[in-house]
Amino acid sequence: MTEVSLSAQEYRDLLSAALEDATAADARPPTARTLFTPDSHRQALYVDNVVVQGGRGVGKTFWYWSLLDDELRDLAAQEYRINRLNRLRVHPGYGLAMRSGHYPGPLVLGSLLAAGEDPYDIWYTVLLNALGQPDLSGLTEWADKMAWVRAHPGPAERTIEQADSQAYEEKIVHLLLFDALEHLVSDRGQADRLVGGILRLALQMRLATRNIRLKVFVRPDMFEAAGNHFADASKLSAYSARLEWTQTDLYGLLFQYLGNEQGEESERFRMLTGGWKPENAGARQAPPRLLSVDENTQRRHFDEIADPFMGSNVRRGKTYTWLPNHLMDGCGQVSPRSFLEALSTAAETTRARHPGHDRALHHEGIRAGVQKASKRRVDEVKEDTHWVRLAIEPLAGYQVPVAEKTVLRLWKEANLSASLAEETSGYVQADTPERVRMGPRQPEDLPRVITELIELGVMTQPRSDGRLDLPDVYRIAFGLGRKGGVPRPTS
Repeated sequence: MTEVSLSAQEYRDLLSAALEDATAADARPPTARTLFTPDSHRQALYVDNVVVQGGRGVGKTFWYWSLLDDELRDLAAQEYRINRLNRLRVHPGYGLAMRSGHYPGPLVLGSLLAAGEDPYDIWYTVLLNALGQPDLSGLTEWADKMAWVRAHPGPAERTIEQADSQAYEEKIVHLLLFDALEHLVSDRGQADRLVGGILRLALQMRLATRNIRLKVFVRPDMFEAAGNHFADASKLSAYSARLEWTQTDLYGLLFQYLGNEQGEESERFRMLTGGWKPENAGARQAPPRLLSVDENTQRRHFDEIADPFMGSNVRRGKTYTWLPNHLMDGCGQVSPRSFLEALSTAAETTRARHPGHDRALHHEGIRAGVQKASKRRVDEVKEDTHWVRLAIEPLAGYQVPVAEKTVLRLWKEANLSASLAEETSGYVQADTPERVRMGPRQPEDLPRVITELIELGVMTQPRSDGRLDLPDVYRIAFGLGRKGGVPRPTS
């Protein structure tokens, strides 16, 4: 077959089109064409793994939507060879979509909590509703549904027992899915109590039934915080998985997008890379395995798209490894959303500043992409973990790696312990004297704050001299410098 090449401009157009919506949080529901199944996510889809932990942008909502969709669930079952996925009856337990017939929304949840309802009882009612308890189907308001459950504990329990028994006979599993838990209610303390109720119900169904399961997609910090409201939360570790991405996973995802975009450029890309197999009457093009998992194959094709080096020669770094390394947090993880955003920005920057470049992505465009991805990641961490901003902003303008004693001095000058204590004390339950800790566990112990930042992946201490570092994905947007590193944005 005659090879059909793509020009730099054509590759650039393909990147822009394929990644247009890929970087927007929850903006585009998955389709057969965008379904990517990295090997590292297989355990997350095991039916008996009821907790799936993952940070922002790693695919929690993607898999929530995919499991709810019969076609995508079937494709995932084929790819991962998990036959049990073909025998599921899937129900939404909570998500971003407004589905008041399936679960209460944030305002209703807030009113139920204000009325003194126990979070466990709320989700127990949601489960009974999903299982088709007939007396609940005629009730519209969730307060009325809960009142029925409270008044009829025996029939409620028998609903669970009968559904489990019937599912066993039919060789199916009822699966209740939970996602978007950070959007349960606006008060974080109440949200932690609600998550604790979900986890308590998940563990009970995992231990007490054969064919009723919950799958809870949750951020690690929310899982940990919910443990304050659920004494047996640690037992769920045995039934837990994490969504993580390897370097080859990230590039496999990129090539999946490029090979499944509409248009001539995508078709020619499949011809160039070879081995793509259509599935489901052409609804999805499956990338060849080497393009998904083999580093040498990926590197060869990516070098056709981007400058092989981050400068004039190899001393500046090989682009294939440089890009994920500079998007990696202190725990060694890269968000695929950050990765795709960096590439999308790189394409647009190259188009604007180096339109005649012989490759689709100029190395300066890739640096600009890392700057943009860093800004998004810092915005996310400020939203998810408020106190991190208070700890890092006093270091702005300094160069890393930085001595630990310098960090502690700057924190003392900024009176950080008092700020962190105030951050924590501002979150108190309205209906209970319990204090909900939102800041670090010991705000007055500044060395311990360093330890917690390291655990979060915001800070690292890789050097024998004890100096502290920040990964570029946080360093750049937080305004810290590094000798020879990606510069902070000037605007």
